[in-house]
Amino acid sequence: MNRKLMLAVFGAALAVSTAAAEAQVYVRIGPPRPPREVVPVRPMGHPDWVWQGGYHRWDGQRYVWVPGAYIAPPRPRAVWVPGHWVRRPRGYVWMDGRWR
Repeated sequence: MNRKLMLAVFGAALAVSTAAAEAQVYVRIGPPRPPREVVPVRPMGHPDWVWQGGYHRWDGQRYVWVPGAYIAPPRPRAVWVPGHWVRRPRGYVWMDGRWR
């Protein structure tokens, strides 16, 4: 395969994967209140791990609770910004958590 064709195929695949990652699912009803979550003690030997709180995800028919967990930051001093549901005119949409 020549170089130009290979780059074109790679660019098309990247565009499709980016569009799929940006697709949003709107849910007509808002998520229920989160249950009270007890944050366990940080795992021994991992003083830099961060608690990622639980959240409700939409499974296509109903909200399902995903419990929280400790996660390793990608770099020193990284801050976890939790995911959350946002109300929009078309319904509720999930905004993924991210590292800042």
